[in-house]
Amino acid sequence: MTAKGIWLTGDPVADGLLTTDDNALLIGMVLDQQVPMEKAFAGPAVIAQRMGGRLDVAAIAAMDEDEFVALCSARPAVHRFPGAMAKRVRQVCQVLVQDFGGNAANVWGDAATGAELKKALAGLPGLGAEKAAIFTAVLAKQRGVQPPGWQEAAGGYGELGSFRSVADVVDEESLAKVRDTKRAAKAAKKAGEPRA
Repeated sequence: MTAKGIWLTGDPVADGLLTTDDNALLIGMVLDQQVPMEKAFAGPAVIAQRMGGRLDVAAIAAMDEDEFVALCSARPAVHRFPGAMAKRVRQVCQVLVQDFGGNAANVWGDAATGAELKKALAGLPGLGAEKAAIFTAVLAKQRGVQPPGWQEAAGGYGELGSFRSVADVVDEESLAKVRDTKRAAKAAKKAGEPRA
Protein backbone atom coordinates (compact mmCIF):
# COMPACT_ATOMS: atom_id res chain seq x y z
CA MET A 1 0.00 0.00 0.00
CA THR A 2 0.96 3.60 -0.32
CA ALA A 3 1.31 6.22 2.41
CA LYS A 4 -0.32 8.98 0.39
CA GLY A 5 -3.94 8.75 -0.57
CA ILE A 6 -5.09 8.30 -4.13
CA TRP A 7 -7.16 11.11 -5.64
CA LEU A 8 -8.95 10.04 -8.80
CA THR A 9 -12.64 10.72 -8.25
CA GLY A 10 -12.87 13.68 -5.88
CA ASP A 11 -15.15 11.53 -3.69
CA PRO A 12 -13.45 10.76 -0.36
CA VAL A 13 -15.21 7.38 -0.01
CA ALA A 14 -14.36 6.22 -3.54
CA ASP A 15 -10.79 7.53 -3.34
CA GLY A 16 -10.36 5.97 0.09
CA LEU A 17 -11.33 2.58 -1.30
CA LEU A 18 -8.86 3.01 -4.20
CA THR A 19 -6.15 3.91 -1.70
CA THR A 20 -6.67 0.90 0.55
CA ASP A 21 -7.88 -1.82 -1.82
CA ASP A 22 -5.76 -3.05 -4.74
CA ASN A 23 -8.77 -4.91 -6.15
CA ALA A 24 -10.71 -1.65 -6.31
CA LEU A 25 -7.87 0.11 -8.12
CA LEU A 26 -7.64 -2.69 -10.69
CA ILE A 27 -11.41 -2.79 -11.23
CA GLY A 28 -11.41 0.99 -11.67
CA MET A 29 -8.80 0.58 -14.40
CA VAL A 30 -10.93 -2.07 -16.09
CA LEU A 31 -13.91 0.33 -16.03
CA ASP A 32 -11.80 3.23 -17.38
CA GLN A 33 -13.10 3.09 -20.92
CA GLN A 34 -15.48 5.44 -22.73
CA VAL A 35 -16.51 7.23 -19.53
CA PRO A 36 -14.84 10.03 -17.56
CA MET A 37 -12.08 8.61 -15.36
CA GLU A 38 -13.82 9.86 -12.21
CA LYS A 39 -16.90 7.77 -13.11
CA ALA A 40 -14.77 4.71 -13.88
CA PHE A 41 -12.75 4.84 -10.68
CA ALA A 42 -15.84 5.58 -8.56
CA GLY A 43 -17.34 2.32 -9.89
CA PRO A 44 -15.72 0.01 -7.33
CA ALA A 45 -17.18 2.06 -4.45
CA VAL A 46 -20.64 1.96 -6.06
CA ILE A 47 -20.36 -1.82 -6.49
CA ALA A 48 -19.19 -2.18 -2.87
CA GLN A 49 -22.08 -0.06 -1.59
CA ARG A 50 -24.59 -2.15 -3.56
CA MET A 51 -23.05 -5.34 -2.17
CA GLY A 52 -23.57 -4.30 1.44
CA GLY A 53 -20.54 -2.04 1.91
CA ARG A 54 -17.67 -4.32 0.93
CA LEU A 55 -15.94 -4.93 -2.41
CA ASP A 56 -15.76 -8.72 -2.35
CA VAL A 57 -14.15 -10.16 -5.49
CA ALA A 58 -14.93 -13.74 -4.45
CA ALA A 59 -18.61 -12.87 -4.11
CA ILE A 60 -18.58 -11.11 -7.50
CA ALA A 61 -16.83 -14.08 -9.10
CA ALA A 62 -19.39 -16.49 -7.66
CA MET A 63 -22.41 -14.32 -8.43
CA ASP A 64 -24.73 -15.25 -11.27
CA GLU A 65 -23.73 -13.17 -14.30
CA ASP A 66 -27.24 -11.78 -14.87
CA GLU A 67 -27.48 -10.84 -11.18
CA PHE A 68 -24.19 -8.92 -11.32
CA VAL A 69 -25.21 -7.23 -14.58
CA ALA A 70 -28.45 -6.13 -12.86
CA LEU A 71 -26.46 -4.80 -9.88
CA CYS A 72 -24.23 -2.74 -12.19
CA SER A 73 -27.15 -1.62 -14.38
CA ALA A 74 -29.29 -0.23 -11.54
CA ARG A 75 -29.59 3.55 -11.79
CA PRO A 76 -27.27 5.29 -11.72
CA ALA A 77 -25.46 2.63 -13.74
CA VAL A 78 -21.86 1.87 -12.83
CA HIS A 79 -20.80 2.47 -16.45
CA ARG A 80 -22.12 3.82 -19.73
CA PHE A 81 -22.18 0.20 -20.94
CA PRO A 82 -23.19 -1.54 -17.72
CA GLY A 83 -23.86 -5.00 -19.16
CA ALA A 84 -20.61 -5.42 -21.05
CA MET A 85 -18.50 -3.87 -18.30
CA ALA A 86 -20.20 -5.90 -15.55
CA LYS A 87 -19.28 -9.06 -17.43
CA ARG A 88 -15.69 -7.87 -17.79
CA VAL A 89 -15.40 -6.95 -14.10
CA ARG A 90 -16.82 -10.36 -13.15
CA GLN A 91 -14.29 -12.07 -15.44
CA VAL A 92 -11.43 -10.16 -13.78
CA CYS A 93 -12.75 -11.15 -10.35
CA GLN A 94 -12.93 -14.79 -11.43
CA VAL A 95 -9.29 -14.69 -12.59
CA LEU A 96 -8.26 -12.96 -9.35
CA VAL A 97 -9.95 -15.68 -7.30
CA GLN A 98 -8.78 -18.64 -9.42
CA ASP A 99 -5.20 -17.54 -10.05
CA PHE A 100 -4.24 -14.87 -7.50
CA GLY A 101 -5.88 -15.77 -4.19
CA GLY A 102 -8.51 -13.04 -4.63
CA ASN A 103 -5.89 -10.30 -4.29
CA ALA A 104 -4.87 -8.06 -7.20
CA ALA A 105 -1.55 -7.30 -5.49
CA ASN A 106 -0.57 -10.90 -6.24
CA VAL A 107 -0.77 -10.10 -9.95
CA TRP A 108 2.15 -7.69 -9.67
CA GLY A 109 3.78 -8.75 -6.41
CA ASP A 110 6.31 -11.12 -7.98
CA ALA A 111 7.16 -9.05 -11.07
CA ALA A 112 10.94 -8.72 -11.14
CA THR A 113 10.96 -6.29 -14.07
CA GLY A 114 8.69 -3.72 -15.62
CA ALA A 115 8.24 -5.99 -18.63
CA GLU A 116 7.04 -8.82 -16.37
CA LEU A 117 4.67 -6.43 -14.62
CA LYS A 118 3.15 -5.20 -17.88
CA LYS A 119 2.87 -8.77 -19.22
CA ALA A 120 1.08 -9.94 -16.06
CA LEU A 121 -1.37 -7.04 -16.31
CA ALA A 122 -1.96 -7.55 -20.03
CA GLY A 123 -2.94 -11.16 -19.26
CA LEU A 124 -6.02 -10.00 -17.33
CA PRO A 125 -9.45 -9.68 -18.98
CA GLY A 126 -10.11 -6.11 -20.07
CA LEU A 127 -6.49 -4.97 -20.04
CA GLY A 128 -4.84 -4.88 -23.46
CA ALA A 129 -1.33 -3.62 -24.14
CA GLU A 130 -2.14 0.09 -23.75
CA LYS A 131 -4.17 -0.30 -20.56
CA ALA A 132 -1.43 -2.55 -19.15
CA ALA A 133 1.11 0.20 -19.89
CA ILE A 134 -1.09 2.82 -18.23
CA PHE A 135 -1.73 0.63 -15.18
CA THR A 136 2.00 -0.10 -14.92
CA ALA A 137 2.44 3.67 -14.61
CA VAL A 138 -0.46 3.91 -12.11
CA LEU A 139 1.13 1.26 -9.90
CA ALA A 140 4.55 2.92 -10.11
CA LYS A 141 3.44 6.51 -9.60
CA GLN A 142 0.52 5.98 -7.22
CA ARG A 143 1.46 2.77 -5.37
CA GLY A 144 5.27 2.76 -5.45
CA VAL A 145 5.40 -0.55 -7.38
CA GLN A 146 8.56 0.17 -9.36
CA PRO A 147 10.43 -2.92 -10.56
CA PRO A 148 13.48 -2.18 -12.74
CA GLY A 149 12.40 -1.10 -16.21
CA TRP A 150 8.91 0.01 -15.22
CA GLN A 151 9.26 3.32 -17.08
CA GLU A 152 10.20 1.58 -20.32
CA ALA A 153 7.32 -0.87 -19.87
CA ALA A 154 4.91 2.00 -19.27
CA GLY A 155 6.14 3.85 -22.36
CA GLY A 156 5.16 7.52 -22.49
CA TYR A 157 2.87 6.98 -19.50
CA GLY A 158 5.97 6.35 -17.38
CA GLU A 159 7.47 9.79 -17.95
CA LEU A 160 7.80 11.65 -14.68
CA GLY A 161 6.21 15.08 -14.66
CA SER A 162 3.97 14.27 -17.62
CA PHE A 163 0.21 14.56 -17.62
CA ARG A 164 -0.83 11.80 -20.02
CA SER A 165 -3.08 9.46 -18.08
CA VAL A 166 -4.82 8.53 -14.86
CA ALA A 167 -1.35 7.66 -13.51
CA ASP A 168 -0.61 11.39 -13.29
CA VAL A 169 -3.83 12.50 -11.58
CA VAL A 170 -3.35 13.60 -7.97
CA ASP A 171 -5.81 16.53 -7.73
CA GLU A 172 -8.20 18.74 -9.75
CA GLU A 173 -5.33 20.64 -11.39
CA SER A 174 -3.52 17.53 -12.63
CA LEU A 175 -6.85 16.08 -13.83
CA ALA A 176 -7.39 19.21 -15.94
CA LYS A 177 -3.86 18.89 -17.38
CA VAL A 178 -4.43 15.23 -18.28
CA ARG A 179 -7.70 16.17 -19.99
CA ASP A 180 -5.89 18.91 -21.97
CA THR A 181 -3.21 16.43 -23.08
CA LYS A 182 -5.85 13.91 -24.16
CA ARG A 183 -7.77 16.56 -26.10
CA ALA A 184 -4.60 17.67 -27.87
CA ALA A 185 -3.69 14.06 -28.74
CA LYS A 186 -7.19 13.44 -30.07
CA ALA A 187 -7.11 16.62 -32.18
CA ALA A 188 -3.68 15.70 -33.54
CA LYS A 189 -4.86 12.20 -34.42
CA LYS A 190 -7.94 13.60 -36.13
CA ALA A 191 -5.72 16.00 -38.11
CA GLY A 192 -3.47 13.09 -39.11
CA GLU A 193 -0.46 14.33 -37.17
CA PRO A 194 1.86 12.04 -35.21
CA ARG A 195 0.71 11.44 -31.63
CA ALA A 196 2.41 13.45 -28.87
